[in-house]
Amino acid sequence: MILPGARLLRLGRLSTLWRPRAVVVCVVLASACLMLGLLLLGTGTMALSPIQVVEGLAGLSAEPKVARVLHGIRLPRVLTGALVGASLGMAGAVFQSLSRNALGSPDVIGFTTGAATGALLQIILFNAGAFQVASAAVGAGLATALVVLALSRGGRGGTGGGYRLILIGIGIGAVMTGVNNLLMVMGNLDRAMSAQIWLAGSLNARGWAHVWPVAAGLALFVPPLVLNARRLAIMELGDEMAVQLGVNIARNRAMLVIAAVGLTAVATASAGPIAFIALAGPQIARRLTRVAEVPLISGALTGACLLMAADLLSQRAPFGLMLPIGTMTGLCGGFYLLWVLMRER
Repeated sequence: MILPGARLLRLGRLSTLWRPRAVVVCVVLASACLMLGLLLLGTGTMALSPIQVVEGLAGLSAEPKVARVLHGIRLPRVLTGALVGASLGMAGAVFQSLSRNALGSPDVIGFTTGAATGALLQIILFNAGAFQVASAAVGAGLATALVVLALSRGGRGGTGGGYRLILIGIGIGAVMTGVNNLLMVMGNLDRAMSAQIWLAGSLNARGWAHVWPVAAGLALFVPPLVLNARRLAIMELGDEMAVQLGVNIARNRAMLVIAAVGLTAVATASAGPIAFIALAGPQIARRLTRVAEVPLISGALTGACLLMAADLLSQRAPFGLMLPIGTMTGLCGGFYLLWVLMRER
């Protein structure tokens, strides 16, 4: 039986279900990302029209300065924002599905804070570069995830999901916040100021050294998530149902959490802690696609659109305000969360 709204696609002996509405939504979101990218590439002290941006990227511009600005400054910033938003959107979809809770995003349950701890260690104690900061963030984020998973299992035979995972994650996140504050006090003034700017979440001064870590993270962690999307959808039905359908809960949950935490960690390392995207991206994607499956691809595209739109809004804010992207997404996320809570009974 084919589910309502789904279509069956056959390729020889292989067959798969696809949903036209979800495909259309993903195409529209991808187009929106391209449009936002053109607007962002033309935004700045040197204002450029979309035609000038295309000519500069293609090397057809008569002014060499335009090509240097686009390739050396603006393009890395835009790509970092798009890749970070996609990473957070997909990671949020995984965590909300595993916890079966709309609040189960990595910035709520402490994984983002844990990744920030590793990055702060490198910034404050060793004054490290982008690669070392990214590596430390990934390692600390994965270590935090393992601790949360181990504590949330609740004894032998536990699976570590649902509300227990969220509550344990919130507790670990509070501990990591205290550690981060302690690190800020330990560092000298210059490094503490640099770390504080990083903690605000920003896309300023982002170069190609920030693009490659998050791009590598997507290439490494997205395939296992996509290949196990069906098991993730089954686990969303509940542990008992998943066990009856032959899914190894503990092993698959650990693998999915590690992959999602890896995406969160590389995103945090490249742009700092950014709220709201992992929380709202998957929820908006579900409302747009109206499908029961976990919104991995649509959630990633929605996250990229949200972060790029927030970056555009922060650069074009009135009164010449240049708000950090983390501050802008935090403000938008607070209003969004209030709206969700008020409309739900």
